[in-house]
Amino acid sequence: MAEQPWWSREDFWRKTAVFVTAFMAIVLMVLTFHSMASIQAGAGNVPAYSVINKRVFYRLDNERGRYAPVIGEDAPIFGEMLTEEEAYELVNLGKLTVQAKNCINCHTMLGNGAYYAPDLTRAWLDPGWGNEEFRENLMFNFLLDPTSYARTYGSGRRMPNLGITESEARGVMAYLKWMSAIDTNGFPYGFQTLQQGGE
Repeated sequence: MAEQPWWSREDFWRKTAVFVTAFMAIVLMVLTFHSMASIQAGAGNVPAYSVINKRVFYRLDNERGRYAPVIGEDAPIFGEMLTEEEAYELVNLGKLTVQAKNCINCHTMLGNGAYYAPDLTRAWLDPGWGNEEFRENLMFNFLLDPTSYARTYGSGRRMPNLGITESEARGVMAYLKWMSAIDTNGFPYGFQTLQQGGE
């Protein structure tokens, strides 16, 4: 009886399976650590939290064929320059408020969530706020009282009053401004930015 070829032996395939599994586990760990480093605030396409002290707007990037966020001159949110630590605290309050109020049940953020309500990935730059001059007041008032300041654009969908406090509203606005400064490589597709002075 002829000897079985090495490549068809059960022992060879068992060892190959163990080797491939171990190798891919190492690759997965390396990629996980690389991804975690790339999505930290202040690294790669994700700006530091203190970006809320700057003007954030969009400009067509002809090289990449899409609009990309641009960090401009000083334009602190609520008119007050914040340190990196203060900016982190404010953005984090906004993120925790968004989580506590379950905003993702209706909205999409960075590709996650529902599609009942507007995508919030670029909410700071949404043309629904009219222009940069009035955006902050309109957004603040809307978050505090979405019933009186409803923005349905003919859809009939209204945001419920979630009982957001003034400090939480400021946090949510800081979070939305910071998120709008993230370069998401063109997501959401076809986004139209608000009127921007000088742009």
